[in-house]
Amino acid sequence: QVQLVESGGGLVQAGGSLRLSCVVSGSIFSFRAMGWYRQAPGKQRELVAEFTSGGSTNYPDSVKGRFTISRDNAKSTVYLQMNSLKPEDTAVYYCKGTTWRYLEVWGQGTLVTVSS
Repeated sequence: QVQLVESGGGLVQAGGSLRLSCVVSGSIFSFRAMGWYRQAPGKQRELVAEFTSGGSTNYPDSVKGRFTISRDNAKSTVYLQMNSLKPEDTAVYYCKGTTWRYLEVWGQGTLVTVSS
């Protein structure tokens, strides 16, 4: 069974940067789409960046211009580069893959804390 393992979270000051990694235990091509989501305390999980099945990228306005999703197929890894971080970016960040059968696979999450 394919698994996703995130890493790279931590504590950073406002204005700083972090890069999150999501390693796929099997083939990254097991997924038609992959993305990053986040969940802050008391809030719903929300999309922050994704590769669509067509290969394009999609970002909500809240992170557009600050976050960048990328992938290294040879390393079966998806990255999330986060710049100009704000305290409101504090959340647990999750990697999600959608298989060709439309099943969702989630990682365990990595905590990002942005101090003001």
